Amino acid sequence: MKFSIVIYAAPYSTESAASALRFAESLIQQGHELYRLFFFGDGVHNASKLTVVAQDEINLQLQWSKLIEEHDIDSVICVSSALRRGVLDQTEADRHGLGAASAYESSEVAGLGQLVDASLHSDRVVNFG
Repeated sequence: MKFSIVIYAAPYSTESAASALRFAESLIQQGHELYRLFFFGDGVHNASKLTVVAQDEINLQLQWSKLIEEHDIDSVICVSSALRRGVLDQTEADRHGLGAASAYESSEVAGLGQLVDASLHSDRVVNFG
């Protein structure tokens, strides 16, 4: 079965982002296809590489990036949500005259069209947050 996951929750505000990560890992382990991840609203913070966590805590952002890269998952950060929250890839940082990107390179910044596309090409779209 082909899934897409939409993550609305920030990494440490609730358990939603961590639950979404575990769900994505389980889908892959069970042999399902993960068509796309879509970070939306406060969920874009899951793609930020500027977060520092205590040594005894889980770095959800890094875990998301590793999962995406290891399994070559299409991962999208909503552009309007990202701009409002300062989670920018290099293209957006350059476009707005900012010095550096703050998003992991494993995800691309794009629009809601990518979410519509995910809905059309997935058997299930699961929302967290």
